[in-house]
Amino acid sequence: MRSSIPLAGLFLLVASTTCTQVRPVPTPEPVPPHQSFTLLSAALQETRRINVYTPPGYSAAGAGRYPVLYMPDGGLLEDFPHIATTVDTAIRAGELRPLIVVGIENTERRRDMTGPTEIGSDREIAPRVGGSAAFRSFIRDELMPEVRRRYLVTDETGIIGESLAGLFIVETFFLQPELFDTYIALSPSLWWNGGEIEHKAGERLKAQPDLHNVLYWSSADEENIAPIAARLAETLRSSAPAGLTWQYEPRPDLLHSTIYRAVSPQVLRRWFGPEATPLHP
Repeated sequence: MRSSIPLAGLFLLVASTTCTQVRPVPTPEPVPPHQSFTLLSAALQETRRINVYTPPGYSAAGAGRYPVLYMPDGGLLEDFPHIATTVDTAIRAGELRPLIVVGIENTERRRDMTGPTEIGSDREIAPRVGGSAAFRSFIRDELMPEVRRRYLVTDETGIIGESLAGLFIVETFFLQPELFDTYIALSPSLWWNGGEIEHKAGERLKAQPDLHNVLYWSSADEENIAPIAARLAETLRSSAPAGLTWQYEPRPDLLHSTIYRAVSPQVLRRWFGPEATPLHP
C-alpha cells in the first residue's frame, strides 16, 4: 500500500530531516578538571550556569588563597575550555601565578554585553539589547559573593573577554572601575552606540583621578574596531591618571575570529605572571 502522507507533508518531513543533518552538534573542547554550579539571579530574573577552574593543588581545606579571573562567554561550548586550558598549562609551567577562573555561561549574550544605544542598527542585532547594567549587578552583588563563599580567594580580580564581551569589559572599566583590578578586552566592539565609550573616555578619566587598575585592549584587522581602539589609546595618552597601567596593542596580522586564542596566552602571562605585582595581595 502506498503511503498516505500528502506531498506537502512529505516535503516538510524531508526538509526537516535535511535541516537536522546539516546542523552539527558543537563538539566540546577538552577542558581541565573543573566544577559547575547554578545561581538564581534576582538581577537577571533567571538561573545562570557558572563553570569554575581551580589551580593544581587547590584544596577547600587548604591555607592558600587565589586571585580570580572572571570571563563572560564562559560556557563549556564557549570560551571557557581554551582559557582554562591556557591558564592550567601556564601555571604548571611556572609561567602564571595560580588563579581561579570563573566562566559565566551565556543565555542572552547580546542583551548582557551591551549598554543602551541610540543607533537603530545596534538594536537590530537581537530581540533585547542594553542589559549590561543588570549583568554588572549580577556579577557584583550575586556572583562575586557566591564565589567568595565557595572558594578560597584573595581580593584580586580580573576579567577577560572578546568582541561584545570586550565591549562590556571596557564599559565596566569606565563606569565601575572598582569592580575588577585587571581588565583585558580583545577586539572590543567599541562601535556600539556610535563609539560612545571612546567619545566620553576623556571626561570619565578626569572624573576618576585615583584609578589604580590595569587596562589592556587590542584590535585585529577590522575596520569597525581598530580606528576607534586607536583613538581610545590617544585619549589615554593625554588623560590617563598616573596610577593607571594601560596598554593598547594593535594586531593587524590577526582577525576578529582568531585574536582571542592568539593573544590571550601571552596577555595572561604578562598581567598574571610570577613577576606581576598583585594589585590586591
